[in-house]
Amino acid sequence: MRLNIARAAPGRFAPQQRGFSLIEVLISMLVIGFGLLGLAMMQTLSVRYSQSANYRTQANNLAYDLLDQIRANRALSAQFTKIDQASFANVTGKSCSRQVDTYLSPEDSATRWKCQVRATLGGGAYAVVSKSGTQTRVTISWADARGAVGAVGDNFNGQISVGTDL
Repeated sequence: MRLNIARAAPGRFAPQQRGFSLIEVLISMLVIGFGLLGLAMMQTLSVRYSQSANYRTQANNLAYDLLDQIRANRALSAQFTKIDQASFANVTGKSCSRQVDTYLSPEDSATRWKCQVRATLGGGAYAVVSKSGTQTRVTISWADARGAVGAVGDNFNGQISVGTDL
């Protein structure tokens, strides 16, 4: 019995090759690399905006805390309007304790609150309390470099304003 082995005739092409060429592999690696780079950028932005949202939440909590203190001292609520940017000049944000067994004046409450603002939102944060008739408004500003690209130093791009009627 004779085996019939097919040989390629001269001038004919060899059968189609199987597998990937080096160029196809390099192109697929490039596409995967760009995809992973985009994923890393999305993760970085997610962390940045998450921290910015945390600052905004903390600022809201602080504003409502002060409004609650003002409501508790309605008769002396005008004294809280002394809270402005200049009143934060010597506030460090360290040692924000309060006395628990004595009377707290509005000045004592405001001092502790200003310390909490600086401790929570950073050294450049400040607030302004304004009163117009029965309307009281608390506006808190802070430097939020994470919230906007290129915001540095005294660029107070983080700001909330909360008001209430007394």
